[in-house]
Amino acid sequence: MVRRVCLGAAIAALLFVFYLLYLAYSIISFAHVNELTKTEAAIVLGAAVWDNEPSPVLKERLNHAIWLYDNGYVKKIIVTGGLGEGDAVSEAEASRRYVLQQGVRDEDVFLEEQSSITEQNLANAYAIAQQKQIQTFTIVSDPLHMKRALSMAKDLGMTAYSSPTETTLYKSARTKLPFLLREIFFYIGYEGKKWF
Repeated sequence: MVRRVCLGAAIAALLFVFYLLYLAYSIISFAHVNELTKTEAAIVLGAAVWDNEPSPVLKERLNHAIWLYDNGYVKKIIVTGGLGEGDAVSEAEASRRYVLQQGVRDEDVFLEEQSSITEQNLANAYAIAQQKQIQTFTIVSDPLHMKRALSMAKDLGMTAYSSPTETTLYKSARTKLPFLLREIFFYIGYEGKKWF
């Protein structure tokens, strides 16, 4: 009996390791998917604010959304993210100011500034978009973030496409590995919520 339990536990552990490896592979593979489809709006997923300005990571996400806008891939930009602890402006407001400085028209920018996590970014942005009768979306974030973000968008019923920033600051193994491990953890947590 003890041997059967030990064998069962070993098989379960092995299967879990294989699942983790598969998930890591799928996240890395999806990171390279850039669909560049014309949509009505880009949704830029939030990141930190530094001294009332977009952090370097957020700035690169915004630069990519601006590129999509300037090149006719999107007509509007929805910036997301609430007020972080100790910040004077929300991620969305700092993002709005930045894209306006880069020539995006004020009427083409919408703010979602109540969220603090990716799922809220997307759900709240989608609610705003529905009010504006926007129906198709390009999701913008760092490459390793895209699989989880697109999974969430599709679960919300959004017609959404992937376009990760090509100028991500997560380029070296030292910066990619922690991001990947975090994404594996959060992806498992998100998928797990569906079962409970």
